Amino acid sequence: MVRSRGIHQTDKLTSIPYLARYLLSSKHVLTPFLIHTSIMAKSRNFSVYLLKREFNADNALKDEINLTRLTENDTKIPEGGVMYVGQSPIKQPWWKEYWGINQELKQSSASAIVFLPVNDRWFAITFGASYHNLKEKAYEYDFGIRTTLNSLDPEKIKSTDLLIPETAKRQRIQIPNASNLTYFDFNKDESIVKRLTGAVKDEYADLIRNATGSSNLRFATVCEPDELIDLCSRLLEIYSRTDYEESFPDLQNITPIKDPDLIASLETKLLEEYRDCTPNLTLAIPEIVDYTTNYKFKYRGASRMSEEYDDVFIGNYRNYLTERGVEVNDVSLFNKHTLNVFDENGQLLRSYSIYKSLLFDCTLNGKTYHLCEGSWYEISSDFMAKLKAELDPVFIDHHDVLCECNKKLEGDYNIEASNLASAELEVCCLDKTSIAPQGQKDVEPCDLIALNGENAELMHNKISTRSSMLSHLFNQGVNSVILLMQNNESKVKLNDLVESENLRERINRDNFHVTYGIISNKRRDMKSDALPIFSRISLLRCVRNLKLMRVPVSVYLIKDNVDRKHLNDD
Repeated sequence: MVRSRGIHQTDKLTSIPYLARYLLSSKHVLTPFLIHTSIMAKSRNFSVYLLKREFNADNALKDEINLTRLTENDTKIPEGGVMYVGQSPIKQPWWKEYWGINQELKQSSASAIVFLPVNDRWFAITFGASYHNLKEKAYEYDFGIRTTLNSLDPEKIKSTDLLIPETAKRQRIQIPNASNLTYFDFNKDESIVKRLTGAVKDEYADLIRNATGSSNLRFATVCEPDELIDLCSRLLEIYSRTDYEESFPDLQNITPIKDPDLIASLETKLLEEYRDCTPNLTLAIPEIVDYTTNYKFKYRGASRMSEEYDDVFIGNYRNYLTERGVEVNDVSLFNKHTLNVFDENGQLLRSYSIYKSLLFDCTLNGKTYHLCEGSWYEISSDFMAKLKAELDPVFIDHHDVLCECNKKLEGDYNIEASNLASAELEVCCLDKTSIAPQGQKDVEPCDLIALNGENAELMHNKISTRSSMLSHLFNQGVNSVILLMQNNESKVKLNDLVESENLRERINRDNFHVTYGIISNKRRDMKSDALPIFSRISLLRCVRNLKLMRVPVSVYLIKDNVDRKHLNDD
């Protein structure tokens, strides 16, 4: 036991690094020895994963790994710990040959994983790129983010990685001065926080100073090897807490699911929708990537690898399985098949299981769920009820212009709808036209425009209820109205596109009505429930924006008479 000016510390603080950090964080007078020791203590970066209960050092690694088990006896690895190490082949950098350099230049990298038993669980501490050797199902996906949320000071956040499931959009935001979530453009109704970096609360300052959490927890510490077991034990305790519910209440609309029985039921639903080729199921790269590199994509798992693709699309994966004669009868197949990312030279950069790359939402027993990056989330029932209450009133049961769809292509449908409409509505098809100011990217005003009382009705139509498609549709409706109201050049261009003087009068008075026509086989009486979860959230944002501009808005579900199950919905 250490006594310092009446303050008692636990035995683990008797180590010099812990004691120095404690005294530095307090207002105690430091002796020259302690000052020297604290200055000399070297901080090291760690990346830590918490394994699920059924995994340990013997079964957490993939079958094919580039690591070997360390057999040395005289090491500082804590008792019971296991270490795997790897060394990449020594090779010359590609630019040596490219520039014709004769000088001997070699490069290599080392990596390692240390497994530590802590209480009744196992931790994996990774160095270098070794984390790719861990089985994706071997570790707790929420360990890093939850531990970070429980330990962070909510007013001292420095960086966030946000995911908008609706479009699989990933965004990293950093600010120079630590602050709270409101400074990071965080929308609690649309975003999932995937990674968070910031300073921890004072009560955890003796453990770590700053933390970055996603699936793993990253931090810097001066801990020595024999102190890591205690450190991980503290992290496990922090992970089990629910402090984040009070510190970050805005994150409660979307919460992780861990019940294995519930997940099994959700996976059954996932399998059904995959077989039915529904548009609710999409593929996306499950992390932020640098698109300055020309990536190529291949699928693997059904005998040989697939052909090369320029983009990630679930239709390509389906075609790959069809060509190999593979039927998906079990969700486990999605964990065996992989989405592989290559650079322009054919070098494999990343490999993800199909399961981790799937984006999917569904309802089960009256509750709403979303699959993202291999983890399931429940959407708050209260939030879903509020969403429905605000959106359902904008869905209409009848429309004078938007007829049933008998065409494969949207352009053909727009032409047919304008031709069939009553002459008194003065309908004009504006599909593929533009009102963008000179020098700017094309902006389509709408697909169809018609008289609607005292307004010019701008109709934006889309086949499919895919989230990414609908997001574009909803934003298009808002952007065209903003452009018409704020830019006279755009208004002049729209007037030139229509022949009706009645329409021009309403355009010049900024009297608009926006209608979204969604061509789908969903029942009209479903109203907002016919749309994917995050499409509803996107629609809500656009409806609110249009109402702020005093622009009426409506949504009409257009009956689709075309069998699109086997059509490429890309």
